[in-house]
Amino acid sequence: MELNADFSHRVAVHGARIPWRASPMPGVERRMFDRLGDEVARATSIVRYAPESSFSPHVHTGGEEFLVLEGVFQDEHGDFPAGSYIRNPPQSRHTPGSAAGCTIFVKLWQFDLADRTPVSIDTNRLAFVADSARPHIETMALFEDDREQVCLERWRAGSTVDLQARNGLELLVLDGSFTENGESFEPQSWLRLPKNGTAQAKIGPNGARLWIKRGHLAVPPVAPYTKSR
Repeated sequence: MELNADFSHRVAVHGARIPWRASPMPGVERRMFDRLGDEVARATSIVRYAPESSFSPHVHTGGEEFLVLEGVFQDEHGDFPAGSYIRNPPQSRHTPGSAAGCTIFVKLWQFDLADRTPVSIDTNRLAFVADSARPHIETMALFEDDREQVCLERWRAGSTVDLQARNGLELLVLDGSFTENGESFEPQSWLRLPKNGTAQAKIGPNGARLWIKRGHLAVPPVAPYTKSR
């Protein structure tokens, strides 16, 4: 399956406006943003767990990164409330689920395959810091290596933010809103800019809070390799 698989073009998906699709596990549904591959895929999605639903135990051969948007995500490593940012590196294993139900933003098969560094951050316990180089913006660093930088950002109401994607950029709106090129972005809206892409966001009256990843599209992505391919 290929969905928004041309990484040389700007893509916008408004997650709250698209239907949920059933996953292979009962009670677990997805809103797909981009995808390369079938059930084993390089994928970006929002996933919703109904109360008392779970996935079977599995190994993340290509790694998994997620942000809990609502509810409490659970596995054998703990309970992760809304605001939790998790990186399960390649070869990590878990049994994900949720007793009360939850919604997560998740990215699969997008790690350096040699990465073995787990990350678990409760962003509710961290403070935003003013960005001295960019007025009207506050940031919260989540992860950085030679391949990418991941953070949360808060954009001040009524301001204008210029986005420069030297090696690609993507963002997910968590709260608030902005417009870009006449298009409105609200919670669960996702924007991906290609290498050397640009955009200008005009922030709404309540400001905006966003998850942002930069630098990860320096090399065109490919579908995961599996023995069945």
